[in-house]
Amino acid sequence: MPSPASDPPLESKNSDLNVTPFQGDAASWDALLTSPDATFCHRYGWKAVFEEALGHETFWLVARDESETPHGILPLTRVKSRLFGDYLVSMPFLNYGGPVGTAAAQRALAAEAQNIGGELGVDLLELRTRHVTEDSTLSVNARKLTVVKQLPADPEELWEKGIKAKVRSQIRRPMKEGMEVRFGPEQLEAFYDVFSTTMRDLGTPVLPQRFFEVIRSEFGSDVIFTAVYLGDEPVAAACGLGWNDEFEITWAGSSREHAKKAPNMLLYWGLMEECVRRGFTTFNFGRCSPDSGTHRFKKQWGSEDVPLPWLQWSPSGVVATPNPDSAKFRMATRAWQRLPVAVANVIGPRISRSLP
Repeated sequence: MPSPASDPPLESKNSDLNVTPFQGDAASWDALLTSPDATFCHRYGWKAVFEEALGHETFWLVARDESETPHGILPLTRVKSRLFGDYLVSMPFLNYGGPVGTAAAQRALAAEAQNIGGELGVDLLELRTRHVTEDSTLSVNARKLTVVKQLPADPEELWEKGIKAKVRSQIRRPMKEGMEVRFGPEQLEAFYDVFSTTMRDLGTPVLPQRFFEVIRSEFGSDVIFTAVYLGDEPVAAACGLGWNDEFEITWAGSSREHAKKAPNMLLYWGLMEECVRRGFTTFNFGRCSPDSGTHRFKKQWGSEDVPLPWLQWSPSGVVATPNPDSAKFRMATRAWQRLPVAVANVIGPRISRSLP
């Protein structure tokens, strides 16, 4: 199970800080992730994911004092398109990634991100923090939250005491149908088959399979690909990553055709059980909009809400990155849902790379 590097914590003494581009390799960057606010979204591997799989420009910043001692870090990625706009985000397509380190470093890094955004002329700077950044001059947008559940050390305790009887009965339904859960890097193709179909059904362009292939290459055993099978057919699947003692399920999908058999319930239960076996103590259901159907699904597992106080700055009043679920895209969503999956999977990745 991954843990932050064992190097000394980032220095916290008061001094003037200088924010500069990071010069070094992955190991040197990841060695700086000693802050308790660091997440898997801060790892250096995302640089390759965004540059190689999606072709985006990245900025990796470190705040140091006069003695070159690091106090904090901030990864940034620019997502630009003529159709949807120009955004500087930490981190796009993910839920977290804002500045971490000492309070002074976080302020300095956020200020430098604003400077870079101004020089680039972006429509919106968005720092997706999971913690409150004190004394920041950026505005806070709390339109999203994440949902977490604490896990016991024993799968039997999780089954008997960690979830309600109603939820257990829903999990038993796919079990009675003979469905089984499989884990491993070889499940990537099954995951993408289910996930891309689910995204088409939702009317949303899917990320390219190459995106997940680079994730698998960069993060190895820290990424878990999971699929629920009915015979030889994958009917629900997920991809998530672990960091320290927490696992987050970041992308998931389930077959609409088999929805009455509740394969998604077995998917989430199987992942929780696997997380207990791996020693994780927190299961993160990923971000959602408050009071949405997705939010209600996640709450039924006995989980708790965690607000996401994302920081923003926009020179033109833009308040959010493009949202395919918004009224603005409603007509396009309905048209997308009618596309054959094969067609959606060709066109979708060209569009989704611009929807951070």
